[in-house]
Amino acid sequence: GGGRWYTGMSSDNIKGLVLAISSSLFIGASFIIKKKGLKKAASSSGGVRAGVGGYSYLYEPLWWVGMITMVVGEVANFVAYAFAPAILVTPLGALSIIISAVLAHVMLREKLHIFGILGCVLCVVGSTTIVLHAPQERQIESVTEVWGLATEPAFMCYVGVVLAIVALLVFKFVPLYGQTHVMVYIGVCSLVGSIS
Repeated sequence: GGGRWYTGMSSDNIKGLVLAISSSLFIGASFIIKKKGLKKAASSSGGVRAGVGGYSYLYEPLWWVGMITMVVGEVANFVAYAFAPAILVTPLGALSIIISAVLAHVMLREKLHIFGILGCVLCVVGSTTIVLHAPQERQIESVTEVWGLATEPAFMCYVGVVLAIVALLVFKFVPLYGQTHVMVYIGVCSLVGSIS
């Protein structure tokens, strides 16, 4: 027969799927909105870009719309874990990269080369395969349970260590090496991202 694509998925998995996809949409779009805001701020402030110490983007409403869009996406991603297993939610995070790449090509007129297109296709195929074969069972039953896990001493200790390392990177290494070594920023992003 002609069954539906979601046959066999629990209603909670479907909720998690919808939240994770909407999260990717918000996060992917937020990068483009913030970049447009940065460009607008740089052009209106006499050319002082954020990368060389300019702060004019903080006064740019478009940049704040992008930041709020990203926060909404991250909250949706966090809540998705309450409804669906990590094996369903995590691969869908790759969709934000695809959305950002496609929107950058369309809205910012950035060139998407053949390897970028191939990477996007592979992400879609991989994410779809994992989502369609995700298990029905899940370990986390509610948002309250996620909150309980997030406030356990071991996780709180981990968060404290991560935030201390991030503070060290931001206040000591970014001023010294931030302009010449992208790994400092990648370290900050990766560490903060590991918390979620």
